[in-house]
Parts: sequence; C-alpha cells; structure tokens
Amino acid sequence: MATIHFRPDDKHVVTKGSETILAASLREGIPHAYACGGRARCSICRISVEEGIEFCSPRSRGERAVCERLRFSPEVRLACQTKIAGDIKVRRLVIDDDDVEFTRGIAEGPHQVSIGEEKALAILFADIRNFTTLSEALPPYDVIYFLNRYFQHVGKVISSYGGYIDNYMGDGLMALFGHDDQSDAAFRAVSAGLAMLEDVAVGSQHFEDIYGVSVRIGVGIHYGNVVLGTIGAAGRLRMTAIGDAVNFASRIESANKKYGTELLISNDVHSQLAERITIGSRIQHVVIEGKTGEHVLYEVKGLRTDASAGNMPKIDTLLRAS
Repeated sequence: MATIHFRPDDKHVVTKGSETILAASLREGIPHAYACGGRARCSICRISVEEGIEFCSPRSRGERAVCERLRFSPEVRLACQTKIAGDIKVRRLVIDDDDVEFTRGIAEGPHQVSIGEEKALAILFADIRNFTTLSEALPPYDVIYFLNRYFQHVGKVISSYGGYIDNYMGDGLMALFGHDDQSDAAFRAVSAGLAMLEDVAVGSQHFEDIYGVSVRIGVGIHYGNVVLGTIGAAGRLRMTAIGDAVNFASRIESANKKYGTELLISNDVHSQLAERITIGSRIQHVVIEGKTGEHVLYEVKGLRTDASAGNMPKIDTLLRAS
C-alpha cells in the first residue's frame, strides 16, 4: 500500500492493491474528472506529480500516445493509467466543468498542442515604420494588399532561417527560432533579421512605384526563456510563447524608433554572437518599459565575413527567390 496526497483537495488516500490513482481518488469521493472510462482515450484525468515521480509506473502505450500528442512533460500523467509503489503527492489539473469542456476540446482537436513548457528561444519582433500614416492614405483594399505582400516576403525569409511567425499584430510580427531544438537559434534570428531588412529595402521600390512611399522596418531580437503552450478558446487554439523574454524583445524592437536604428539585439544575444556579427553602436543605460534597471542594446550592421553560417541560405539567394 502507498499513500497519495491529492491537491487542491488536501486529502490523503491509501491505495488498495494495484489500483490506479484515478480509482483510488474516486473510491474516496474526490471529484476527479474523467471521460473515457479509464482507457487512455482522453486526457481529462491528468495530474501533475509534485513528489514521488520515481514511484509511478511507466506510461502505458495508450498514455504515451496521449502524452506525446499533447506534449506533456514527464511529471504530467494520466491518473487512469498510473499505479504507484510509494507515497506521492499529486495535483489534479482538471478541476471544474469549464476545465472539462476546455480539456475535451483540446484532446479531440486535430492539432498538436502543449499544456505548457519552458524553453529558451530567440524571439524576433518586427514592425513597419510609419505604417499608421501610410494606411490612412490608402484605400482599405490597398492596406490589406500591402500587408499581405510584406508578410509573404518576410515570412519566406524567416522560414528559410529555421524560424516561424508565431503572431501577427497589425503591421507587426513575432517570430520564434529554436522551437524544435535547432542549434544556433540566436544566430539564425539575427541572420533572418538582416535578410528581412535587405528584402524590404529591395521590395520598397515596388511600393514607391505604386504609392510613392518607401518602406522601412525595425527589428528587435532577444534570447531567453519563454513559456510555450496552447492558448485560446475551444476551436480557436494556437501555440504561442509568452513571458518576460517576449515582452523584452518587443520593447527592444520599439527602441529602434528612439535611437534611429533598424536592428537592435539584447545583451543576451550579443554575448552569444559577439565574434560573428558587426556592431554599429553600443547603446547603454537603456530604460525598458516594464523592466527594472538599465540595459545595454547593440545595433547589428551585418555578419562578420568569417562567421560560420553552416547551412544558412545566402541573403542574395533569398532576394532572388522572392
């Protein structure tokens, strides 16, 4: 026999025989939600093992399939499949009817999702300069045409360097690098940022011919820990990154306006790439909204000719391809 301490119920349950955690909780009247009858067909009975993970049975084949699809970290288990050989402490993750509805929507959806994991990524923000003024002078159709053409071009660049656009915010975007454990995430992000600047500079002539305006963008890049997870209402879920590092990257991009630069990186990015990039200016004593203290930002002008690019695409190749 072994004891399970359930949270948030603050109840201790002694197991009987080889029963599962779900069976033990239901026997003692704990309102443990489940939907598939203990067959590892849903994830509603999920728990987080806070202490004693070493006493839990290995994941069954069915549990493994669910956990891999939902990208559960090792401590998240299905109570209907887990048996124990020692005292453990767990937290029920599905508490009420709202949780049940949301969790069922995730489990039954066709997409890959994540309940949340911390990961170190390179985060790139980009924004079109003076877009509000430009959009006010254009018919609605032209505004959408402008943005779609721009996002198509820079999206190709970002993808070519192993990143993906995580979110669009009006005329701005957030891209992530390193989400699939790619090496050199910071270098890929900076390389993509420089390629985006060149691509926009070349493509600007198209918009000058049509609208009589030039197009410029600002890019900000930071490297740090984020929380990756699936958020949104049922039926409109998407994977995204949140956290202080994301906010910091956004603020770095905004700082380009103040300092008249085009591509700024944080000290965390610079510390990884100091020998592989050329710096225009080192901006000290920067106060970032929402961050305590002062920070140092670096203006990136290009890549050093001796920088190891590995299998990076050449910028001129990208421009011809676009």
